[in-house]
Amino acid sequence: MYQALYRKYRPQTFDDVVGQLAVTQTLKNQLLTGRLSHAYLFTGSRGTGKTSSAKILAKAVNCLNPIDGNPCNCCSACKAIDSGSCMDVLEIDAASNNGVDNVRDLRDDAIYAPAQVKKRVYIIDEVHMLSISAFNALLKIIEEPPEHLLFILATTELHKVPATILSRCQRFAFRRISQEDIAARLQYVAYQENIDLDDSAARVLARMADGGMRDGLSLLDQCASATQGELNAQRVYQCLGMAGVLDCAQLMEKIADQNAREALSILNRVYADGKDMGAMLDELACLTRDLMVLKTAPAEGISLLSGVASDRDVKALAERFSSGELVRMMNIIQSTLAGFTRSASRRMDTELCILNLCQPELKLDTASVNARLTRVEEQLRSGVVAIRQQPQPEDEEERPPLPEDADAPPQEAEIPAPAPMRDDTPQGFWLDLIGGIRSELKMGAKGFFAPEGPVKGRLQGDTLLLVCDNVFVCKEIDKPDILEIVKRKASALLGRPTQVRIVDGSAQPGRNANMERLMEFGRANSNIVKIRN
Repeated sequence: MYQALYRKYRPQTFDDVVGQLAVTQTLKNQLLTGRLSHAYLFTGSRGTGKTSSAKILAKAVNCLNPIDGNPCNCCSACKAIDSGSCMDVLEIDAASNNGVDNVRDLRDDAIYAPAQVKKRVYIIDEVHMLSISAFNALLKIIEEPPEHLLFILATTELHKVPATILSRCQRFAFRRISQEDIAARLQYVAYQENIDLDDSAARVLARMADGGMRDGLSLLDQCASATQGELNAQRVYQCLGMAGVLDCAQLMEKIADQNAREALSILNRVYADGKDMGAMLDELACLTRDLMVLKTAPAEGISLLSGVASDRDVKALAERFSSGELVRMMNIIQSTLAGFTRSASRRMDTELCILNLCQPELKLDTASVNARLTRVEEQLRSGVVAIRQQPQPEDEEERPPLPEDADAPPQEAEIPAPAPMRDDTPQGFWLDLIGGIRSELKMGAKGFFAPEGPVKGRLQGDTLLLVCDNVFVCKEIDKPDILEIVKRKASALLGRPTQVRIVDGSAQPGRNANMERLMEFGRANSNIVKIRN
């Protein structure tokens, strides 16, 4: 019968436990010196070796021929514990035995001396699932157990364990296993199982394991069963239904170019391939986080990268984004992922997310405006854009004559205020006009033409000015069918041919306060030109 890899390659000695040297060395020293505690509490995230270490400790305290603190795995006691036939070593699942009656039965049985081995060992997994009454029933026997008794508690949620239990145990924290250690172990297992595992695939599996060795071995088992031949990174992504590093990097490049059409095309191809949208955005969030880390710490940040893309790709992409853009992108991605639990269409939410990432001008909030400004400021600092110098006359004869007071200190030039728009609109004309317009417009465009809507009408002679609150509204109503309806209705009301012109009201006095900084920057740098791609 086939046995899963994470069960087949479960550590059998303390030396086999990967990435927990501080814990295993301490336990070996206690076994060698005979200074064992009566109760241990192993804490840490899933798949880091808590239960495996508990079983190894149970074998080590009962082994007939221990080797430097490790069990020999050859004596009758070790074999009985490995096979599960030893009645004195009990592994209890607290998730299904969490009542006070279960703990009372345990307490009543624990007083009896072991029948087969030297010490009676209770391994209580997921101990945080015990009820308050069960914890209280366990207190006394953990505090003053018989000499033949050893408790080993394991939990992934330390904060749920009462302080009264914590104070009676020696606590050992199991850290997340590094990606390098997981990848090395996966390569060893692949060699033993005759699996042709590529280095890139091992790194991808190690990253997806998220610090848990069991998760890494389970993913390797799944991918090895689904593919034949060499197992590389691309096959891992195909097997697990994920977008892959190549698609993620390409999508980020299109976002940097603000090319929404190509970005949506990549997303559509990924969706057609059956890839999960949540996994796609999760990879995009990891890549955005890597870019932020590299932007903040260019030298030290290399060691902090998640590995979702190659170091070369991350360095190239980091130069194309500003810090403000990356913070805005991360917030948008995280909010989209958080909304997936109540979403009716993940594809639609992901497409909207990509559009917002590619086009910051779709929103006029502070984060979007700040992202656009920091992008231009960073381009100025890096030399991507520069201020065009005004041409100077080549010949002395062509130079304009200097004024008589040329030696006087230069005076600051005054910027003339924009001239206000003339208003020849008759009383009640605009209300009558939008009443006729709304009867012919489609549902989506009606909201722009309302008494308190984002579009206001002003007459200047025979020209009707449609003054819009911002550039987005200008683009939405600048359509032939809408302008034809407005022109026809206005001409009918005035009794004379009327022209229609769209005006951006945000460029006039009283514009949106959020756009003030952007407009000031545009006036001061109106002669910015791009000098290189």
